[in-house]
Amino acid sequence: MVKRLHRAGIEVILDVVYNHTAEGNHLGPTLSFKGIDNPTYHRLVPDDPRFYFDYTGTGNSLNVRHPQTLQLIMDSLRYWVLDMHVDGFRFDLAATLARGLHEVNQLSSFFTIIHQDPVLSQVKLIAEPWDVGEGGYQVGNFPVRWTEWNGKYRDSIRSFWKGGGGVAADIGFRLSGSSDLYESDGRRPYSSINFVTAHDGFTLADLVSYDHKHNEANGEGNQDGESENHSWNCGAEGDTDDPSVLALRRRQKRNLLATLLLSQGTPMIAGGDEIGRTQRGNNNAYCQDNELSWYDWELDDERRAFLELTSRLIRIRKEHPGLHRAKFFKGRKIRGVDARDITWTRHDGGEMSDRDWENPGTESLGMFLAGRGIDDTDEEGEPIVDDDLFLVLNASGVALDFVLPAFGDEVAPWELVIDTCDDGASERALPGRTTHLESRSMKLFGRPSPALRASRLPPP
Repeated sequence: MVKRLHRAGIEVILDVVYNHTAEGNHLGPTLSFKGIDNPTYHRLVPDDPRFYFDYTGTGNSLNVRHPQTLQLIMDSLRYWVLDMHVDGFRFDLAATLARGLHEVNQLSSFFTIIHQDPVLSQVKLIAEPWDVGEGGYQVGNFPVRWTEWNGKYRDSIRSFWKGGGGVAADIGFRLSGSSDLYESDGRRPYSSINFVTAHDGFTLADLVSYDHKHNEANGEGNQDGESENHSWNCGAEGDTDDPSVLALRRRQKRNLLATLLLSQGTPMIAGGDEIGRTQRGNNNAYCQDNELSWYDWELDDERRAFLELTSRLIRIRKEHPGLHRAKFFKGRKIRGVDARDITWTRHDGGEMSDRDWENPGTESLGMFLAGRGIDDTDEEGEPIVDDDLFLVLNASGVALDFVLPAFGDEVAPWELVIDTCDDGASERALPGRTTHLESRSMKLFGRPSPALRASRLPPP
């Protein structure tokens, strides 16, 4: 199967769970490791070794400090690379694997042994950078060569589109690759695995349809699953016939998806979100093997339109190197151009100030990306150049007119690429003119740089 996927140009990342076994706590069954060598494979409480340290929420934690356990993990990983040819791994609750005695440690044996391995050091390494133990939230703290599920991206983007302000400064970092998390230790924007939803938690459709989790069917009194979801039901909890609520939900889904695919970093889309999959507000449906968790592949007009928008956004991202830079922005002016590689604007056209970033009422902003500010070269050593791009976001409850920027040496008109209010919209306007944004909507504009425009002219 892996080879067939490779022939189709698809890499395979394996989700691995080396942080706990299936044998639970001291009340759990003896299935394998407990009976083979309990203190070697499990982390036991020293003063009372009948009990287990539980950093995972499953009742036990694997004892990654022991050489025999490390050898087991490494043998397993090498098998999947050398024999099954996978391209990398996503490590579940990876902070547990990095714990020394108790604290998460970047110099742990787990990291050392992987980094020195001639096979595993060359594959993709993705961390879920937290566990449920004290000090387990380690977003931004994994070492070079590791990419991370960026939980701060998820929470910031959800909070921004939910409304209420207070996250403008954080949004600036998340849209531009999270340099506050990954730049200082030598990593790149692609080290940030950006996501809004995942297999755990609400689906995208449920994120805009429920204020609260509804896990009653799981049999735990609705106590399981995350309670703080930064979700918003847009005016009605769950199913509704209200056309205004349904229209807002459609727009919010588009806002969240477009933000994800137009941000610097590596986007991750949860399977099913592209066709509006719902779990009826259940955000912990792992125990449900029924219609609640199944995929419904029948597409009505609305679901088909959202699938088409997803494909369109992916194509736009691939076509524009300015949307997936390999280096962080420098914020400096480009030689010979009256513009910086990135500029942030208010809706009135003025540049964002520190006061604007810190203002809890800031709910809208524009992001100008200079096509000649990518600061990278292609395989032939030629500078990579893209169109100038202008992304404008309005998470407020009121419509706004945004001034289109006149940075750089270009007077060519801006042309609309994406409008989350209207999939088929078209718009063309000169720099300095305004564009109208409805409440809770966003747009992407583009204009070709002089070098690209010249290359697109027909031959004489």
